[in-house]
Order: sequence, then structure tokens, then C-alpha cells
Amino acid sequence: MKIGFIGLGNMGAPMAANLASAGHDVVGFDTMAKPDGLTLAVTAAAAVEGADVVITMLPNGDILRAVAADIHPAMKAGAVHLDCSTVDVASARAVAEMAESAGLTAVDAPVSGGIGGAAGGTLTFMAGGTEAGFATVSPLFDIMGQKAVHCGPAGNGQAAKICNNMILGVTMIATCEAFVLADKLGLDRQAMFDVVSTSSGYSWSMNAYCPAPGVGPQSPADNDYTPGFAADLMLKDLRLSQMAAEAADADTPMGEAAMALYQRFVEDEDGAGRDFSAMLPRFADRGRNAG
Repeated sequence: MKIGFIGLGNMGAPMAANLASAGHDVVGFDTMAKPDGLTLAVTAAAAVEGADVVITMLPNGDILRAVAADIHPAMKAGAVHLDCSTVDVASARAVAEMAESAGLTAVDAPVSGGIGGAAGGTLTFMAGGTEAGFATVSPLFDIMGQKAVHCGPAGNGQAAKICNNMILGVTMIATCEAFVLADKLGLDRQAMFDVVSTSSGYSWSMNAYCPAPGVGPQSPADNDYTPGFAADLMLKDLRLSQMAAEAADADTPMGEAAMALYQRFVEDEDGAGRDFSAMLPRFADRGRNAG
């Protein structure tokens, strides 16, 4: 396919590179990043000219809407706008309406798997949009990732991502709290892991991404919490979850509490630029009445 790729940051650049390596004709554009090894256009409109599929990987819904307004008139009729950003559900659905009005197809497909998954082509895609749109871009999912799930109509990919990451934020906090409690009760961290990872406390946060250094498989905790998934991004996703909960009149007290904790960690403490699992040393340094 001929592919335009808008947004070549830490996630977008390796995704685009994997598509190019697989033989697709990829033309990229970014206002700041200029990664080596990719064909770059001087404008977003130039990058999408003649493309069968245009992929966007952008920071937020406002930027996505602005980029969509810029590129849709330049896209050829019948092309697919595949948005892999993580944004609010309302923006995803608005962009789908914009695409339909322009004679295009839109698929919202945020990803899970982080920078490592983008580089290794092992991402998971949660897709919203039509069956036909999903079928068109499925071969690209097979190159960039290991799994893609069609979650329903436009916006449902974002809904799935937001719900998934709300669970992730809550379970990581609980996992970090439990390790700190185990420490203070005199329970060895390896023993804690050996029990919980094979017991009812099993979770991805414990088993695949353990926040305790030297315990379980390699994780950012073993690299001084250099981000695999930054606390800043977790805060973004938890904020999106609470925006969605408010719009849907859903009671999500644990999600709200997780958002408040990550907000404090990122904005008032030392969490900015650290992995989201760095909540463990954050709790370790605090007593019960620390506030």
C-alpha cells in the first residue's frame, strides 16, 4: 500500500519503519521529529497525497481534529484514515464524521505495548469503525502488532483503550502498595512475588511488569524506572477515563482515585519523566499519615 504517516515520535517512527521494512511505500511527516530511514514530506498534506491509508499518531484530541481538518481534503476518495493516537472518545467520533463527510473511511485504533512494542512490532490494537475499514487496515496491524480487536463502531477503540488503562493504573497502584506493606511486615519481596504471581493477586502489573527491582521478569524497575510507559502518559489516560466517565454518568471511584494519585505524583512530586511503576518507591518513602 501507499501509506502516509503523520506523527513520527517515539511510537510513530518505529511503527512507520516497520511498515516500510515490510515493503509498503511510506511517506511521513512530523512538525518536529525527523527520523532517519524514512521518506519525509514537507507538509502533512503532501505526505497523504495519493495514499491508500493515512496513519496518525498524535498527542491529543485537539491536535487530531486539527490535523484531520488539514489532511482530509488532500486525501484521495475512499482512502482510510487510521488514527492510532490515544484521545478522547468524542474526538475520535468527530474525526470519523469528518472523514465520512469527505468521502473517506476512519478507523480509531489506539495501541497497547509501549515503545518496545512499537519497535518490535508486537503492539495490540483496539479498533473502532466499520467492518470494511477494519478489513482494509488489518494487514497493517499484522505488521505493526501481534493482535488487533475490532471493538465496534467509531470511538469504541478509544473506549476500550481508556477502560483497559484505567484498570492498569488502579492495579499498578495496588501492586505497589502491597509491596510496601510486605516490606514493612518483614516479607521478602521475592517471596511476595512468588506467592502473588501464582495466586489470586495475579495481574499484568505483578507478573509481566513487576514494580520491584530484581523481582520477576525484566521491567523498568530494573533500569531505575526509566520509562517503558511514563507516569505522565498514565495520568493522561486516567484523565481521559474520567472525562469519559463523566460524559457517560459512570461511577468510577477507583479510577478517580488513581487519577488523583498520579496527578500528585507527576505534578507535585518526582514522577514526571519516570515510569508509572515508580509509584513503588513513592509509597516506600511515605508513612500511613503522609497525606
